[in-house]
Amino acid sequence: MRIGQLAAAAGLSAKTLRFYEHAGVLAPPQRGGSGYRDYDDNALARLRFVRAAQAAGLTLSEIRQIIAIREHHGAPCAHVADLLDRHLNDLDHRIDELTRIRRDVRRLRDRAATLDPAACRADDVCHIITTAQLSEESRR
Repeated sequence: MRIGQLAAAAGLSAKTLRFYEHAGVLAPPQRGGSGYRDYDDNALARLRFVRAAQAAGLTLSEIRQIIAIREHHGAPCAHVADLLDRHLNDLDHRIDELTRIRRDVRRLRDRAATLDPAACRADDVCHIITTAQLSEESRR
């Protein structure tokens, strides 16, 4: 099938398909006599895998590794499980960091409700957020 047909079937643009080819997650198709790309039936399944893997947070580089393992060594399930474990760990760290930031922003917002704007010194820029407060937050 031609690039436009595959793009429509996958819900992607032809530009995205060319990008995926260049990134190595979609195999380069055969070329017809006129030079048009002619994708085989496996291309749509590959694109569905790529999109599902991206939805799970995997990068194109990681997806390329998974595909290479599949093509050269068989089922990449153990590798995928390891990648997912790493992503879960990263997500847990990011969630912890965002939770700390949320707590700090809430504390600043609560502080803002108690301060008088007229008492704000020009050299503080804004007395809701002070350098002393940042130093205190960074120690936690």
